[in-house]
Amino acid sequence: MSQNTTLRLGIDIGGTAIKYGVVNTSTGECASPLAQVPTPDTPADVAEALRTIAAAVQALEQAPPADSPVGVAFPAIIRRGRACSAANISQEWLDMDVNGYFGDALGRPVHALNDADAAGLAEASLGAGQGRDGAVLVLTLGTGIGSAMVVDGRLVPNYELGHLEIGGAKAESRASAVARERDGLGWEDYAVRLQEYLRHVEMLFSPELIILGGGISVRHADFLPHVQLATPVVPAVLNNSAGVVGAALAVA
Repeated sequence: MSQNTTLRLGIDIGGTAIKYGVVNTSTGECASPLAQVPTPDTPADVAEALRTIAAAVQALEQAPPADSPVGVAFPAIIRRGRACSAANISQEWLDMDVNGYFGDALGRPVHALNDADAAGLAEASLGAGQGRDGAVLVLTLGTGIGSAMVVDGRLVPNYELGHLEIGGAKAESRASAVARERDGLGWEDYAVRLQEYLRHVEMLFSPELIILGGGISVRHADFLPHVQLATPVVPAVLNNSAGVVGAALAVA
């Protein structure tokens, strides 16, 4: 087993699965294959799952230093390490010190951040936004709309731009991937709704670049040609690994 100080363990806790891997934070490449386990229901069981993951990772040929901090992407608003929301997870997490709880479980420092923030940090820094100065806005189109803002390489945490109201409705209720499926929209009709939303955030935040992620981004050729903005709009490139990579970058 070898250890490299640029290697970090990144963990992405989702509603159904916990993805994890060892990331070379100097390049953003995964030094181990991404793996996953089911997400347990309770905080105690999640902490136990993270202990099992950390032990398995330390046995790998490419392992981070055993006392190095761990980055955790978490599905909640995270403020100073504390969970300030619990929309799709157990209410037991609400107002919990996630950093301290996982840190005690793993016996090493933990830095938790919102899952959309983690994915956005990865995409803006080492993905589709690599080398781009200024404000880079990353939007993930899925069940809702996740969002992250990175300015000159620094994350501005807890942007919740899917909750913006457009025409009296939350944007994600009209422009998310699930909204397209729910309303039976073809790609061109969906692009009309998406453009309406993107023009709104373009007007509010004047980003240099907009990156679109989420599962729907693999179909970008079907809808992006119909979206016309002054701001460049490009698909994400890290896809399934973005949350893990971003979590690791957060503690690099």
